[in-house]
Amino acid sequence: MAKAAKGATMARLQSTARLARTVLASRLLAHGFYAGQDQIMMALSIESGQTPGQLAARLGVRPPTITKTINRLQTQGFLEKRASDSDARQAHIFLTERGADAIRAIEKSVRKTEKQAMRGLDKKDVKAFAKMLSRIEANLSQSLGAVTDDDEPDEEE
Repeated sequence: MAKAAKGATMARLQSTARLARTVLASRLLAHGFYAGQDQIMMALSIESGQTPGQLAARLGVRPPTITKTINRLQTQGFLEKRASDSDARQAHIFLTERGADAIRAIEKSVRKTEKQAMRGLDKKDVKAFAKMLSRIEANLSQSLGAVTDDDEPDEEE
């Protein structure tokens, strides 16, 4: 069997993630959401009242990106900002009633996209795949902030 090209697995992982996000984004657009807005909405459905900084940290994005997206969602009527009781400089973000209602549409879009992506795989395969993704995520998360090109020697197979 021929060797896979170096980096082919990472390229395939990136391509698949990008395609999954594109398919999900098209489903979400039908409900009035743009790319990335769903993640903020879901984070707030889990823990309401987070600050923009907390949301940015949770989602792994920069605060200016979060602020811009929060403002759009607020304009759309999905979120509201409230001043902090303890620090007037700080705002907390909450889902509006419209936003809470929209969570079901987001969850349905995610379920449909996952079902499409996993078509043809049995439950055992899906479980093994989820376990592998968790391991890959853990491997990459451990080295954040300390990554260099020469962390480990390349393994020849």
